[in-house]
Amino acid sequence: MTSTDVRKDAEDSGPSGYAAARLRLLTEGARSGPPRRSALSELTDDWLAGLFTAGSEELRGVSLVAVGGYGRGELSPRSDLDLLLLHDGSDTQAVAALADRLWYPVWDLGLALDHSVRTPAEARKTAGEDLKVQLGLLDARHLAGDLGLTAGLRTAVLADWRNQAPKRLPELQELCAERAERQGELQYLLEPDLKEARGGLRDATALRAVAASWLADAPREGLDDARRRLLDVRDALHLTTGRATDRLALQEQDQVAAELGLLDADTLLRQVYEAARVISYASDVTWREVGRVLRSRSVRPRLRAMLGGGKPVAERSPLAEGVVEQDGEVVLARAARPERDPVLPLRAAAAAAQAGLPLSLHAVRRLAATVRPLPTPWPAEAREQLVTLLGSGQPTIEVWEALEAEGLITRLLPDWERVRCRPQRNAVHIWTVDRHLIETAVRASEFTRRVSRPDLLLVAALLHDIGKGWPGDHSVAGEIIAKDVATRIGFDRTEVAVLSTLVRHHLLLIETATRRDLEDPATVRSVAEAVGSQGTLELLHALTEADALATGPAAWSSWRGSLVADLVKRVSAVLAGDVPEEPEAAAATAEQERLAIEAVATGSPVLSLRAQTEPPADPADQPAGDPEPLGVELLIAVPDQPRVLPAVAGVLAMHRLTVRTAELRALELPSGVEGSVLLLNWRVAAEYGSLPQAARLRADLVRALDGSLDIAGRLAERDAAYPRRRGQVAPPPRVTVASAASHLATVIEVRAQDAPGLLFRIGRALEDAGVRMRSAHVSTLGANAVDAFYVTGRSGSPLPGDEAAAVARKLEEMLRG
Repeated sequence: MTSTDVRKDAEDSGPSGYAAARLRLLTEGARSGPPRRSALSELTDDWLAGLFTAGSEELRGVSLVAVGGYGRGELSPRSDLDLLLLHDGSDTQAVAALADRLWYPVWDLGLALDHSVRTPAEARKTAGEDLKVQLGLLDARHLAGDLGLTAGLRTAVLADWRNQAPKRLPELQELCAERAERQGELQYLLEPDLKEARGGLRDATALRAVAASWLADAPREGLDDARRRLLDVRDALHLTTGRATDRLALQEQDQVAAELGLLDADTLLRQVYEAARVISYASDVTWREVGRVLRSRSVRPRLRAMLGGGKPVAERSPLAEGVVEQDGEVVLARAARPERDPVLPLRAAAAAAQAGLPLSLHAVRRLAATVRPLPTPWPAEAREQLVTLLGSGQPTIEVWEALEAEGLITRLLPDWERVRCRPQRNAVHIWTVDRHLIETAVRASEFTRRVSRPDLLLVAALLHDIGKGWPGDHSVAGEIIAKDVATRIGFDRTEVAVLSTLVRHHLLLIETATRRDLEDPATVRSVAEAVGSQGTLELLHALTEADALATGPAAWSSWRGSLVADLVKRVSAVLAGDVPEEPEAAAATAEQERLAIEAVATGSPVLSLRAQTEPPADPADQPAGDPEPLGVELLIAVPDQPRVLPAVAGVLAMHRLTVRTAELRALELPSGVEGSVLLLNWRVAAEYGSLPQAARLRADLVRALDGSLDIAGRLAERDAAYPRRRGQVAPPPRVTVASAASHLATVIEVRAQDAPGLLFRIGRALEDAGVRMRSAHVSTLGANAVDAFYVTGRSGSPLPGDEAAAVARKLEEMLRG
């Protein structure tokens, strides 16, 4: 069915005909994108024009005007109809009656309507008071009635906008900034608002308004296509949800991708991010130009007076060979020859980042259009300029984005294309892969004084997740890519080997420190063997912290920093030739020893609760930034007996205490004290309200250990009374055996969605499997629990391979059930 046929049906059948024609148009599989939006706008135009004409045969000086998105002819399936009934004020009663005859049929069809009735003077006055109204009127389009009335309003509104631009554009920029602060950046969000987030449709509309002011204009290349792609996604979102929503929720992304004919939700998000990046960059450039023009206008009269009316000459300050500063931007020198100087893009970028200035749009585009590729391997200057750029701190981000917007990054580093705009479906990560890499380099620049080879640290930060664009383990894939990139940019064989090791093992320290028993000599030896040298260990320590800080708030803390520092100290000792002794039990602090002696004397559990806010004892181990609270420390000493872990975990779950970290191990008692004590050193937080009293926790723990407290039943009752809200379906739990992690015990790793009672269920399942707990290392990353349990058979030896696999399988089945 053609657009003409659809429109004819609507004209023939009135409102009900419009509804049927609209439905057919929206369900036509062959039509989508701009043609459908245009056809829907035309269909709606004809219907509303018919309603207007039928109700105003004798009325003069009245017109119906579409404004906002409808004015632009961009109706999505569930878009509001933004309408203005414009009149000359001669017959307000007749106009009010006409408004009723227009608005009620729209409401009767269930369509959202944003309407107003105004004279031209009232419309201009309201626009002067309300910036959003003025932006809507900039897209005013005549639908029916007095064309001259509409044309006069359009001319007046545009003239007002241009005359008031010096005042209103800063107001518009502030409005955009406030919205970005509330909604975040579209190009990084897992559940973005396509309209309100920075880089979304509202920003695209703001750029149109700036262009209409004639004061400045946005970079045009790719902007219309980016806007079209976001509109297409919004159309598909409206159709799949049946709602007028702009929020691209996780549970709807697969359906939206299918509606658009895309491979999967990741492909959809990547397209959204790419479009948002174009709009965000165009916004940055445009607002910078607006600021430059407004500053120039304010200064020019004074300069003209001083110079006798002559035109002032722009001041240019040299920054590097072929690079100068002008008007607060970095531009190419007049003598620069990009076609003869392949290092110039990196030199200009490094100079801009070092000076904390933006690269001008003209300079980047000239470089992209004329510069020759770098030879392989790169000359030493190119490598040095790249390192300088990466080591410049926060300004690196804006400069890198400018190079990327014009395709220069992927020409310098072709492997970058696979990680560009790639989403990370992990609540811990707050950035796309490519932005995370740059953020890691920015963080690493703070640690360059801690290492002997800052250049290797910065390049490793840039490349550590480069393998995420390939299937399989990204660390393994990244090692191969890092070797190739490092060789191409001119590092020697020894340096290439260090960089590939850093990329291959960039998760080694944090995973080992938080999931392995550092008292086990096999743990420390395995890390030492992987790292190989003190210099590489030093670099890996700095890279680990930079990576975690650039990931998100949940990935790093003082506690994690102290664990990693402890591991580094132990590995450094092994690399220096010290051999760790096989421990039998952990040494105790004075507080732990006091609790242990009391537990032996009373034959029952003893505990203490205290806020843990002190920084590590060694200032060198303190991570960058101010010391932060480590939470509330719960120390429990229990005479060695079965079911300690599930008992403690269950009691904490009953009291709505969230376990952030947990360790369980045997404790060495002072000489002369007989007995065996388990020490639990946990960090907890109250899910609601304040912490319970230690005496109450101890009383419940005694009952849990003697079997008189039915923890499972109590937790089940609570879950039944307060069912958890439905949300995004979490990935299934995974349980594995880390066969080479220890010679003293079998290490079982559990990765699952964190939930109340999870640790209780795991502990009970392990106890039911008949294994003994040597130690436990529990941590929470965002909504994910990552736990490691060192278990043995009843004899105290590691489990045979088939038995360990069976325990892991049963545990996973329990968690899935």
